[in-house]
Amino acid sequence: MSAVDPSRGLRAAVLLAVTLVHVWLGAAGWGSWAGYLAHPARAGAVVLGLAFTIVASLSDVSFSAGKREDVRNRWILLPGAVFGLSLAWLLPYMDRRALWVIDGDAIRYLGLALLAVGGVLRVWPMFVLGRRFSALVAIQPDHELVTHGLYGWIRHPSYLGALVGYVGWVLVFRSGAGLLLVLPFLGLIVARIAAEETLLASEFGSAYADYRKRTRRLVPGVY
Repeated sequence: MSAVDPSRGLRAAVLLAVTLVHVWLGAAGWGSWAGYLAHPARAGAVVLGLAFTIVASLSDVSFSAGKREDVRNRWILLPGAVFGLSLAWLLPYMDRRALWVIDGDAIRYLGLALLAVGGVLRVWPMFVLGRRFSALVAIQPDHELVTHGLYGWIRHPSYLGALVGYVGWVLVFRSGAGLLLVLPFLGLIVARIAAEETLLASEFGSAYADYRKRTRRLVPGVY
């Protein structure tokens, strides 16, 4: 019988804690748990968030700096956290008061569908990359490039998932303001991608240069 990895339990606890704080802020923004979960799309978003968190916790995603890290990119962690947690409260607050919203339940269910697609795209690479998938911009021990499957078309499917999931989450709350804020969110993603690609290029040289020539960052044939 193999030994239990103690770090997996810690990762699972951190991921679950972040998700629960996110859900709690949503209920606080709405004003009550009952009201927050009263609409099936909002309740579905909460269920999806918890489900994807549980699935992600089963992966080997790492919080390690590995053998080499670009510490300059750590600046992104704080604004990313503040951005996410602030919107977790703000979007339900605005939804309940019909501030800057797009009317209609169809928008909510479109958002729920996008949230599901984005979640799959976000979490699936965690299992493909394993410990190479890190919360930090880092090269892990025995790091190898993955260039098959979806990675044969785009280099950052997990960030595409984060972007699609963000748009879905915003639409669950009918938020026009949230759609406008997709630009700063995209800016954080592009900054992270640039740092990762610079580090990978320094590690894998011509192999990564060739890989970049035949793929796109987020959308095949576009970007």
